[in-house]
Amino acid sequence: MKILLSVAWNSLLSRKKTVVLTLLSLCVSTMVLISVEHIRLQAKESFNRTISSVDLIVGAPSGQLNMLLYSIFRMGNPTNNIKYESFLMLQQHEVVEWAIPLSLGDSHRGFRVMGTNGSYFTHYKYGNNQNLRFKEGREFDGLFDAVIGADVAKTLGYQVNDKIVIAHGIGSTSFTHHEQAPFVVSGILLPTGSPVDKTVHISLEAIEAVHLPPSTIQTVLNNPKNAALRPESITSVMLGLTNKFAIFRMQRELNNYSNDRLMAILPGVAMAELWSLMSTVENLLRAIAALVLISSLFGLATMLLASMNERQGEIAVLRVLGAGPFTLLLLILFESLILICISIAMAISGLKVMLVILDGWMVSEFGLFLSHNLLSSEIVSLIGLVILATMIVSLYPGIEAYKKALHMQLTGK
Repeated sequence: MKILLSVAWNSLLSRKKTVVLTLLSLCVSTMVLISVEHIRLQAKESFNRTISSVDLIVGAPSGQLNMLLYSIFRMGNPTNNIKYESFLMLQQHEVVEWAIPLSLGDSHRGFRVMGTNGSYFTHYKYGNNQNLRFKEGREFDGLFDAVIGADVAKTLGYQVNDKIVIAHGIGSTSFTHHEQAPFVVSGILLPTGSPVDKTVHISLEAIEAVHLPPSTIQTVLNNPKNAALRPESITSVMLGLTNKFAIFRMQRELNNYSNDRLMAILPGVAMAELWSLMSTVENLLRAIAALVLISSLFGLATMLLASMNERQGEIAVLRVLGAGPFTLLLLILFESLILICISIAMAISGLKVMLVILDGWMVSEFGLFLSHNLLSSEIVSLIGLVILATMIVSLYPGIEAYKKALHMQLTGK
């Protein structure tokens, strides 16, 4: 076996030009296939890690996907709000460790404005349970302070202490601006690769203040600390529970709450349902990558077949040395095995280098937290399928070599 591998290796070296081109083709196709599968797996994991450590999201009944979209991804609008008293009830509930209120409805130059409180910066987590961190400044303290995400600052060129004016509604163009109550950027968050980057964060009291009559707003500006600006309603609430075993009991309790129309959803379940809607695109990418690999494997088979005529002398020498037809079949298969193993090693090495170089960019631009470990169980299984497919495709040129050797044995030529 060792001698046969040595012969196969030396045979490949004798045909450097065609072998190198075939190897590069296999390497590129294998890299495409592994990268698509790795990104698919990691994108799904990153998608599910857009928000971490939140046990329940509570809002008005509207369907769990709709609630997930407007609460987490800032997409769409809620059908209704919930009472602020319901948030206070949740905040004081015995199994609730923390509660983050969310209030949506306004925007700033195409970016969503969200009202919340200090719990958001303390308890909101993303990725691998990572806390929000500030690139500059601090969280909002004054009534008309605003904390902006990394994309907002980058796109609009904002810095700390810049003034911004929010508008009513969520369109990129609005005819109702709250110019009587400009906000001051108090902090800029570091990139998270999540919807946080595209959000302007202000306090719940500020949401109420900007919708007051102009004369009242002036009074608030003169004395913001003493203004009674308690909201009547909010959009939704994120909950972290003290006991994970109480999640389903808490969900039933809130769905049957009599003092307000509430609906509680599990973000993980809603995320899985939303991801399943994108399965068509996911399968299409995998199919394209598989077709690229298949075309390269056919190229490998063509190269091996084309080399048969050139290798008549080599085959004749091997026959003189006692190599049987089955040995020549194994020789062709070993050549294919060597090529595909080298191409897989090159593909994995190249992808690892690319992941290291593009790691920060992928997180900030696309929110993809890609692991550098390319040898997950799914990828290893895929590599096994690639090797098996290579052996199957190489059987035809191998059988041709077998027949030729058998013919020479029978005819003596």
